[in-house]
Formats: sequence, C-alpha cells, structure tokens
Amino acid sequence: MAKGIIIREAHYPGRAPIEAYGNGGFRFADMSHRGSLLVLPSGIHGWEPADPQALKASDFDRLFAEAGKVEILLVGMGKDLRPLPAALRAALKEAGISADPMSTGAAVRTYNVLLAEDRAVAAALIAVD
Repeated sequence: MAKGIIIREAHYPGRAPIEAYGNGGFRFADMSHRGSLLVLPSGIHGWEPADPQALKASDFDRLFAEAGKVEILLVGMGKDLRPLPAALRAALKEAGISADPMSTGAAVRTYNVLLAEDRAVAAALIAVD
C-alpha cells in the first residue's frame, strides 16, 4: 500500500555551481529550487531565514556546524547590498569565517569562481525575483 507523498527537507548532497538565479529561485545540478539557499561543503540546502532583511546568527546554525570546513562565506543579500548585522559579523568572526555581503548575483558569480578553484567557500543566497 502506498504511503502517500513524503515531504523532505530540500537538500542536494554535494557541491555544484549555481547555473542560474532569479524568478524567486536558483538552478543547479540540472535541478531548480524555489526560495533561498545555503550552500555548504555538505551540500546545497533550502534556506529560510526568519527575516531576510535582518539576518541573525541563528539563521546560520547549519553553517556553524560546518565552520571548520569553511573559510569564506558569501552572503547574497538580494538585489541590493546591505551590511551584515554586527552580532552576526561577530559570531562569524568567532567561528573563524570571513563573511562578504554582496548582491545575490555577485555572490553567485563569486561562489562559482571560488568553487572552481576548490576553495573552502560557502554561500547564503537570498532569492531574488
């Protein structure tokens, strides 16, 4: 007997370049995802920060669990560049992670270059329309 639809957390178990972004989502590894992404060494995860306009350290718990494998965090802030909140910058610094906020488009392009160079990079990408 069929169990019905099983809804699982969005996760791609590997590293892959981001092929496209826009229309509220991203395309990577010949798949698409609607919504924001947290791209880590362990894979690409669907990400829903509580408030994309006011990121908090708690939005990055999964990143902090992998902090030893990440040197650089690219934060795609949406269409416009905004600074990271001071408390989040302090938490990232304490974890040994250098964070660079930028527009989501710039973060995607930079992530792809650093991934191709096999760097210890992660990205938090807020979806844009």
